[in-house]
Amino acid sequence: MAFPKKVVIREVGPREGMQIEKTAVSTEDKIRLVDLLSECNFPVIEVTSFVSPKWVPQMADAELIAKGFKRNPGTEYQCIYLNSKGIERAQATGKFDLEGVISIIASETFSKKNTNRSIEETFDEMDERIAVLRKFDVPVSTVAVMTAFGCNYEGHVDPEHVVQLISRTFEKANAHGFNPDRILLGDTVGWANPVSTEYLVGEVQKRWPDKTIILHLHDTRGMGLANAYVGLKMGVTHFDSSVGGLGGCPFGGSKGAAGNIATEDLVHMCHELGIETGIDLDKLIEVTLEAERILGRDLPSKVAKGGSLASYRQVPSR
Repeated sequence: MAFPKKVVIREVGPREGMQIEKTAVSTEDKIRLVDLLSECNFPVIEVTSFVSPKWVPQMADAELIAKGFKRNPGTEYQCIYLNSKGIERAQATGKFDLEGVISIIASETFSKKNTNRSIEETFDEMDERIAVLRKFDVPVSTVAVMTAFGCNYEGHVDPEHVVQLISRTFEKANAHGFNPDRILLGDTVGWANPVSTEYLVGEVQKRWPDKTIILHLHDTRGMGLANAYVGLKMGVTHFDSSVGGLGGCPFGGSKGAAGNIATEDLVHMCHELGIETGIDLDKLIEVTLEAERILGRDLPSKVAKGGSLASYRQVPSR
């Protein structure tokens, strides 16, 4: 299979990175990180999360971040919300390009830990979530399944179970007159490997060949970039990643584990394969180094330390 000519990379570091960060990060530094990433020409940046500060205290300043960051005309700015109240809060800021996502978690145990709801309770709440999205004229565009490859609490997740969850979620959307065109597969706690990635992506492509697949990959066990490569070989054109490799799930059960695949590593691989991203890699490396200064520690990124190959290939002018 040929690689796609172009991919869309959504930068999730400001949201996913901060939600698990033990270092106290000021609101000003969070805003500065978003603004610096905006200068890298990302098509989409996920800025923050409108969730209960009781459960995720790092997100308590979501409204302040929304007020402070500057929008780049060429970038969409998204956020996370787990329920209808979160959608209301995000909409009230007037700063976000709300994405109509209805999500389900494939692991019953993780669902209860992450959202305080069972899988069936999540399906029951979907009607309310869709109604709120409709209230704000936001179409349901994406069906998302998290822990789609495995779970630290329940182990391997059967791909057929994931397909059934996707099908039921589509039925919910269809009942409200929506036909989502994207399916997000989330390797939330890093269970995927190249073989399981190929299998699940293949099953989803066979069942819904007209849908765009988004891969949200974590590098918990060092498989993230290899899984992204498999996705590229299968024609996947949309990926989530995090500056410096920030992130991870606070309820995932992997203490100290690496977060998402590092954006600069993914961008570098794409560029080396001749795949266009539109992202300024040199600027992105500078942002990663600044993120390390903000946090006071090294991040898992490889390219931020080794540098891109572009500078080594430049021929001195005569």
